[in-house]
Amino acid sequence: MLKIAYHPIYRHQLPLGHRFPMEKYELLPQQLLHEGTCTSHNFFEPTRPNDKYILAVHEPDYFYDLLNITLNQRAARKIGFPLSEILVERERFITDGTIKASEFALKNGIAMNIAGGTHHAYTNRGEAFCMINDQAVGAKYLQSKGLADKILIVDLDVHQGNGTAEIFREDNSVFTFSMHGASNYPFKKEQSNLDIALENNTDDNTYLKILKKTLPRLIDEQQPDFIYYLSGVDVVASDKLGKLAMTINGCKARDQFVLEQCKANDIPVMCSMGGGYSPNIKTIVDAHANTFRLAQEIFF
Repeated sequence: MLKIAYHPIYRHQLPLGHRFPMEKYELLPQQLLHEGTCTSHNFFEPTRPNDKYILAVHEPDYFYDLLNITLNQRAARKIGFPLSEILVERERFITDGTIKASEFALKNGIAMNIAGGTHHAYTNRGEAFCMINDQAVGAKYLQSKGLADKILIVDLDVHQGNGTAEIFREDNSVFTFSMHGASNYPFKKEQSNLDIALENNTDDNTYLKILKKTLPRLIDEQQPDFIYYLSGVDVVASDKLGKLAMTINGCKARDQFVLEQCKANDIPVMCSMGGGYSPNIKTIVDAHANTFRLAQEIFF
């Protein structure tokens, strides 16, 4: 059975007019249930994780400043959310969702988190709506438990996974692959193990051709025993922060190829949703829902 991390805390109240579409975390599970892609049995509720797993990735001074809401004003401003205890609690729950989904993926081949993909969180700071790097924490959790050795992170959000790249810069046991917009945030890129920077207005055919040439080779070369997939839907043409020219069907074809590669190579995969900022919330929810629909079709 497909297991999906979700908790009502994911839907966090933001100031009126804030550009982050927080409502998608409430609407997405509702849509999956409404259309019959999932039942209530597919979902599990994360809790607060053991902080030692977060501290295996993030520096104590930064993490405890988060917990105590004592980040300096500049550091807090870079995160982009008004800091509060409930917001930080939300981040911890999302991270636990990714940790537990990683374990479910080992059992079932795949598992997912309605939220997550917080790839702009560095060891010592947060940026761009990201505070705790959930997939980085998940990767080190699996390794610490002896559940995985070599891990491949496939980051197909339109923005480079700069925090993830920094976290694993000196760690050869985790290979970071980021395919993102060349002229998009972050404007100062970090160096992943493999970065592919796409020109503005890259279309479906170009994108998929590059991905299909790259991912099978990476899997063959790296021989990962676990994959983290960051399936951001900010690659679609309507996205306010995207700059690419992909269709929803092209985004779906991207997800299908990644998941089929994981299935064909018998590599467990854990998916975090990442970004999506189209003006119409229906576009965001539908694009994300495709990832869950495909997971059901391909793995179950």
